[in-house]
Amino acid sequence: MQTAPPDNTDIAASRFLAGLDADWQRLVTLVGPCAIQRREQGEPYEALVRAVAHQQLHGNAAAAILARLMASFPHHGFPSPEQLATADETQLRSCGLSMAKVNAIRGIAAATLAGTVPSARLAAGMSEEELITRLTSLKGIGRWTVEMLLIFSLGRNDVLPVDDFGVREGWRLLKNLPEQPKPKALAVIGEQWKPYRSIAAWYLWQAANLGKRGALMPDKEPVE
Repeated sequence: MQTAPPDNTDIAASRFLAGLDADWQRLVTLVGPCAIQRREQGEPYEALVRAVAHQQLHGNAAAAILARLMASFPHHGFPSPEQLATADETQLRSCGLSMAKVNAIRGIAAATLAGTVPSARLAAGMSEEELITRLTSLKGIGRWTVEMLLIFSLGRNDVLPVDDFGVREGWRLLKNLPEQPKPKALAVIGEQWKPYRSIAAWYLWQAANLGKRGALMPDKEPVE
């Protein structure tokens, strides 16, 4: 995950999580203050199109596709909903998009024009669940994708993506468990992380990354 200098909310969240128990304190001390990279006020439309382009692809490959997509429209900026909704199929496919992604992106553009995908200004007044319900109605957009939009584009601080492998693996490593918690179980556990569940998720991603390098050393025997 990308990082940025911590703001006051991130610092408060780091202190809050560190105070939960010895395991959280160890993780926060090891990682340092939260430095989650957000794109505050990012437009949901653009974030969703980018998310679709990245699906099942390495980041560099997706970035190349998006670069070709932007270059194929006038002014070489990010194409507008009007442009994508009426774009020729051949033009979009030539950028490297699969037919399924072409259909998904056109659907996002059409839904934006219809008002289903709100602007960042309107989204600011909507709850997380309202946005998830509305946006997951779009073809090719699942709950995880909307949760990433909420955390990284809209700057929401209390979103817990319980289906995310890295978050569940981070919790398993942090607590030295024999297996990952099920999503429903993690949702219950995560109640104690309110109102900073997005920041908790960020720390658990860090725990998973540290675990890959053998740098997250448990100080107790595995829980049976």
